[in-house]
Amino acid sequence: MRNHVQPGRTVTIPAPAAVLSGGVVIAGNIIGVANGAAAIGDPVDVDVEGAFELPKVSALAIALGDLVYWDATAGLVTKTASTNKKLGYAVADSSNPSATANVRLVPVI
Repeated sequence: MRNHVQPGRTVTIPAPAAVLSGGVVIAGNIIGVANGAAAIGDPVDVDVEGAFELPKVSALAIALGDLVYWDATAGLVTKTASTNKKLGYAVADSSNPSATANVRLVPVI
């Protein structure tokens, strides 16, 4: 197939902001996890599918299956929608307090 660009589970995009490996990347409606560090505008491989351990609001209990969002200002997983981007759903319970949540990314359609 001559028009195939890449499989799509990982996409290479210009980093919209400086990012570390394992950091959440949001570029428009693309939401994923960086495979490596990148400066603003540098190419970065971003996984847009899969489950990842991500930092969360410590005082927040998250149950298996809860819908979660990314608070870009705090750099944390939350359950508050408001101005936050939908990230995915929890694939494990995360207690209060705890530092991380296991999240399955949900593609934006």
